[in-house]
Amino acid sequence: MSLSLKIAIIGDYNFTYNSHQATNLALDHSARFLDVELSYYWIKINEAAQNKIQLFDQYDGIWIAPGPFKNAFFLNGILDTILQLDIPVFLTGESFRTLIEVLINRNQLNPNGEKLISDNLVDGQQFERLTVVPHSKELLQIYQNHNNIELTSSRYSMYPQLISQLENKFIDIEAFNQFEEPEVISLKSHAFFLACGCCPQISSTREIAHPLIYTFMKACLAFSKNSEETT
Repeated sequence: MSLSLKIAIIGDYNFTYNSHQATNLALDHSARFLDVELSYYWIKINEAAQNKIQLFDQYDGIWIAPGPFKNAFFLNGILDTILQLDIPVFLTGESFRTLIEVLINRNQLNPNGEKLISDNLVDGQQFERLTVVPHSKELLQIYQNHNNIELTSSRYSMYPQLISQLENKFIDIEAFNQFEEPEVISLKSHAFFLACGCCPQISSTREIAHPLIYTFMKACLAFSKNSEETT
């Protein structure tokens, strides 16, 4: 009997966006690599924001897709809800900044209302090449046999004091980019919550599934198996 997974993709899907098509294809690549039966469903931002936390009980994992979003404001509430769950989460693209803002607000890290995160440092709607520099043991292993050049349409710079506050209690920096800024982070409070500013799905291929994405799907498989054993 083959294993099966059900993934929720939160985002305003548009088939003309390369990153959206790449998200679907990358999931298919990893499903083939892991030999699992996969179902995934795009949930619009406004629909996800209106649903209660129980919406996600039917899924084995959540992927916050890249933008653009019709109303990015809704992402704050969605992420705040997801942070209350144990389900594996993978986040790529523009919502990286929204996650940081939610962590700041939830943990009252900016009492003076200062600007702690830059605006997007990537010009226009084009992708630019970015070098992922693994920092953690896990990311060093993941990228050991994979090209560390990724594409991004969003890059943000955080003030050093903010990075220090976040890293002390709330996040682990899994990788930096060539500008020595955090590029891949995970949350200390979750078994699997991985956030990337870049879009690794774009470099995934049928022949070489992206290791970050199949690592996410392996976490989903473990979560699904655990859920079945506890019900």
